[in-house]
Formats: sequence, structure tokens, C-alpha cells
Amino acid sequence: MKEQKPMLKMTKITKSFPGVKALEDVNLTAFGGEITALMGENGAGKSTLMKILSGVYKKDSGTIEIDGEEVQITGIKEAESLGVTIIHQELSVLPNLTVAENIFLGNEKTNKFTGRIEKRLINERSKMFLDQIGCKIDPSTLVKNISVGEKQMIEIAKALTKNSKIIIMDEPTTALTDVETKKLFEVIKSLKEKGIAVIYISHRMEEIFAICDKVVVLRDGKYVGEERVKDIDNDKLINMMVGRNIEEQFPYKEYKKGQVLLEVKNLNYGNIVKDASLAVKAGEILGVAGLMGSGRTELAKTIFGEYKATSGEIYVEGKKVKINFTRDAINNGVCYLSEDRKKEGLVLGMSVGRNMTLSNIEKYENKFKRIDQNAESKDVEEYIKKLKVKTPSSAQLIKNLSGGNQQKVILAKWLLVAPKVLIIDEPTRGIDVGAKKEIYELLNELKSMGKAIIMISSDLPEVLGISDRIIVMSEGKISGELAREDANQESVMKLAVGIK
Repeated sequence: MKEQKPMLKMTKITKSFPGVKALEDVNLTAFGGEITALMGENGAGKSTLMKILSGVYKKDSGTIEIDGEEVQITGIKEAESLGVTIIHQELSVLPNLTVAENIFLGNEKTNKFTGRIEKRLINERSKMFLDQIGCKIDPSTLVKNISVGEKQMIEIAKALTKNSKIIIMDEPTTALTDVETKKLFEVIKSLKEKGIAVIYISHRMEEIFAICDKVVVLRDGKYVGEERVKDIDNDKLINMMVGRNIEEQFPYKEYKKGQVLLEVKNLNYGNIVKDASLAVKAGEILGVAGLMGSGRTELAKTIFGEYKATSGEIYVEGKKVKINFTRDAINNGVCYLSEDRKKEGLVLGMSVGRNMTLSNIEKYENKFKRIDQNAESKDVEEYIKKLKVKTPSSAQLIKNLSGGNQQKVILAKWLLVAPKVLIIDEPTRGIDVGAKKEIYELLNELKSMGKAIIMISSDLPEVLGISDRIIVMSEGKISGELAREDANQESVMKLAVGIK
């Protein structure tokens, strides 16, 4: 039997940026009709490697072969002409164009006499490509009227119009529901049956074992190894990614609890948060669990003043406070880390340092109303060191940091305000397994300092693993509270679906 030739072979790929070596001698082989998982902690080099393959970056050294031929990829168009397409985590569809117009964007079919786009032709061709992946959207529908899962299908159909041999999917399920994820997996399997090489990047372990044939692991910009998925388990994969066994994924620590720092009584926000009452003490993590749409984030944002409560009372250190705006919450020592760090937690075009000091910038003003840059820089460097933020310097743009390091910067931003209460929403979403443990250790350290923490998470093992107590929300109400020793997946899920 003739040995199959790889669709893609990347050998000894090296890439440096000012102050950091992003990749060093990295290898990746992918075959047609196979799904290859590319795994590693945030900052391991996965995105850089894929940007080199898709023409966004140029490699410093190494070779790339596609279908047995060595190629030089110097730009995105060239990568596409060689059959390489990348579907980014942030989908690049235009909401005010139709499905068909998005599918053929940049590759429009025009009438040779009038130069106008042949709408009927692109609708017909779009339907053909959508049918190939089992997608029933009407090609003439405006993209702003369809779901995230359907937008994902448009990106895949677009890749098919370009005769892609290699399709890279970067965190494709981040914003999808379970039903949409299942549908996407069916489509990925159909791409595999067409002989396309799929490279799949995800932090979700269960997806790797559900959909992929093999896994390639990077760590600190270097190639660690390749394994068939059927030959490894969770523990071995984690060990390859972080270079150590994580015996205890959730490092729970108990500290002596102090006084109640935050108490909420009968809080209401329209018909979304209903009659919510809770209390959290110094040195305690109160976990908040519940299904999507249960009102967890809305409760947090109402306490924080982003949403104005319609009724109810909030007490900080036993004193009743009025929180109408976020600044009121901050002034009373209550801070909130959003689940959407890129949109609500960071200013992506600013530096690491300025993102840290932004919420408390007046602290650094001198009597001439100018920023004392030495004082600001001193605090920033202290927190970079304290929270082990991996960055070449405080001047680095925050958008260039990995998700785990961005989350640490947001934590530092609020710690510089010296809060009493920290509400943290989805603390490890989109963060790899090694960085997760670092975040948990930071939360434990905050507990030891006497902070009160409310932690909202959709990751049930996370809620069970590091919370001291758990409240569960269902349809906008707190449906129950569980002591740590009484909480398990079954007891939490019963409350989440409204069973007392």
C-alpha cells in the first residue's frame, strides 16, 4: 500500500518579534481527510504558526510544503491561491450584506458587459455550497438577521468557494450553543470526507476527543510532540501542554472568614433579576452557577451599577449604599471583571501599563493635573511581577498578549483600586489549562488578603472546585444555596433547572 503524502508539512518554522521569540523550530504535518488539533497554552505559538501558514506573518526560517511542493507564502492572497483558508475566532462577516454577498466577497461574479454583480448567479452558487455542508439558510438573507452558528457556516462555505485544501479553525465553538456546536461537528466531518485537511484550535478538551484524529502540541513556542487522539487521555494531553502533571486542577484553599463585606437584599432589575438576596464574607469565594440566560451576569451588573436596579438594597461592610452608576460601586469598593474582556474589560489599542491604571488614573495626577509617570510605572511593574504577567514590557499593546495574561492585567487594574469585593464573571473563559491554575491561585491569594469574591462560571467543575459556597440561579431567581461539602454536579443542575 502506497504511503499517503501529507497535504501540509511545516518544518523547523522560526519566528521572532521585538523582545520575544514566538516560534523556534516548530513542526506540523497534516493529511487530507484528517482533523489535526493544534494545542498549547495561551502564548504557546499556535496563532503565530497559523498566521504564517495563512500569510499574515512571514516566517524567519523553516520550510512549508503543500501537496509535496515547497512554497513561499508571502501574503494572504497567495495562501488562499495555494488552498489555505483560516476561519478566525472573531468572524469576519459583514452584517449589512446578504449571505451570498458575504460568501463571494472579494471573489464577486460580475457581468462581463455591465460589470455588475450577478446576484442570481451568486445566490445559486451560494446555495450549492451551503447545500454541501447541509446548511438551509436562504442566500438572499441579510447576515445581521442570522445566528452566530449560521455565520460560522458562511465562513465555511466561503472557504469551499476558494477550493481550499487546508482549513484552519480557530476556537470555532466559543460563541456557539450546544446544538450549533453539534451541527458544526457534522460539517467538519463532511469536510474531512471531502479530503480536506482541517486544523482545529480549541481549549476545550472534550472537543478534541470528540472530533479530532490527532493532536500536535506546542509549548513556549516550541514543538512538543504529536499523538493520535485515540492513544492519549486528558492527563497526558495536559502534561504535554504545561510540562508538568496537574495533580490538582482546582487548588482550593480555605481561609478564616471575616465579616460580611457585601450583602444584597431583594434586588430586582426589571423582569430579569428577581428578588435576589445574597451575602459574601471576607476571605470567601461565593460561586454563582446556572444555565445560560439564568440572570447570573445581569445580577452582577446590577450590583455593579451597570444596570440600574428597579428595587432592592445593597450593603457594603454593613452600611447601606446607593449604586446608580459603576463609579458608585467602585467608590464603595465593589469591582466587576466582565466575561467579555476584549469588549468590556480592556482598551485593545492601549498598552499593558495604561490598561492597568485606567480605572484609577486620577491617583497618578500631580498638582499640575499631569500624570506622574514614575509613580504609575512603579505600580505597573510591581503588578506585572506580582501577577506573573508574560509581556516583553509594560509598553506592549494589550491586544498582543494571550487571553490568560490579558485576564491578569484586568485583575491588576482592579487590585490597584484596592477593592473590598471582587465580582469576576467567567474568570477562565478562553484560557488554557496552565493559565487557569494561575488564575485560581490568584483568587486564593485574594481570599487570603481578606477580599470577598463572587465568581460566576459556566464551568461547573470550576465552580465546584474553588468555591466556598455556591448559589444557583434559574430564570432570574436564586433557586438555592449549597455548602461546599453538599455541592456536586447533580445537586447544582437540579437547582439550575428549577428543581428544589
